[in-house]
Amino acid sequence: MHMDVFTLLGALAEGVLLGAILGGLGGLLGIGGGILAIPLLGGLFGMNQTLAQGTALVMMVPNVMLGFWRYRQRSPFPLLLAVRIGALSIVATWLAAQLALGLDKALLRQVFAAFMLALGVYFWRAAGQAAAANSTPWPARFLPGVGLVGGACGGFFGVGSGIVAAPILVRGFGKSQAEAQGLALALVVPAALVALGSYGQAGQVDWPLGLALALGGVMTVSPGVALAYRLPAALLRRLFALMLWLTAGLTLWLA
Repeated sequence: MHMDVFTLLGALAEGVLLGAILGGLGGLLGIGGGILAIPLLGGLFGMNQTLAQGTALVMMVPNVMLGFWRYRQRSPFPLLLAVRIGALSIVATWLAAQLALGLDKALLRQVFAAFMLALGVYFWRAAGQAAAANSTPWPARFLPGVGLVGGACGGFFGVGSGIVAAPILVRGFGKSQAEAQGLALALVVPAALVALGSYGQAGQVDWPLGLALALGGVMTVSPGVALAYRLPAALLRRLFALMLWLTAGLTLWLA
């Protein structure tokens, strides 16, 4: 009995520490930290891909909300635009989450790893290009479509909506990197909530561990955001690419 209590407390303490590390990375790179959390939850806590994705979402929700607030403090953008993008992501997130819950766990892990590898290649190449934005920005009326694309990725993989949205906003719509990261987080918030509801309803969430991760994460998101504004954009993109490749490697190695 006592051993079980100490084992549980030890696991929760590990969760807080892991959440603090991931929260700092999430703030630095404008994400919720769930990308690295998923393979680590599988390797360190023995979770399958679906349970790891659902548990990571518990950490992501407060992380992305705090990150959104911090980015908007430093780079203000219209809240109405953020609401429009975020609202459209909800439907796409729910549909994609239902699809992911019905897939074979091993297949979902492999698709997730391939997705991370492809995104890593994109960000590494983008870091070496001088022009960040499209010379002829797409019409603003297409902006809500970013919510559809990002929401689909967020629902299917548990993470990824902001990762996909930010480069679309920069390269397609001519947004600055800081504004793009803030707007991307705006669509991550509702997407993460909808995805978490779907995974929770299916019983694919470890709530105690997820809350421990969230507790650690909220303590380090703000310092991560502050550091992001001190580093060159090209360096941030390369760091992002390295993190994506590391995630893909961990996903396959810890399977």
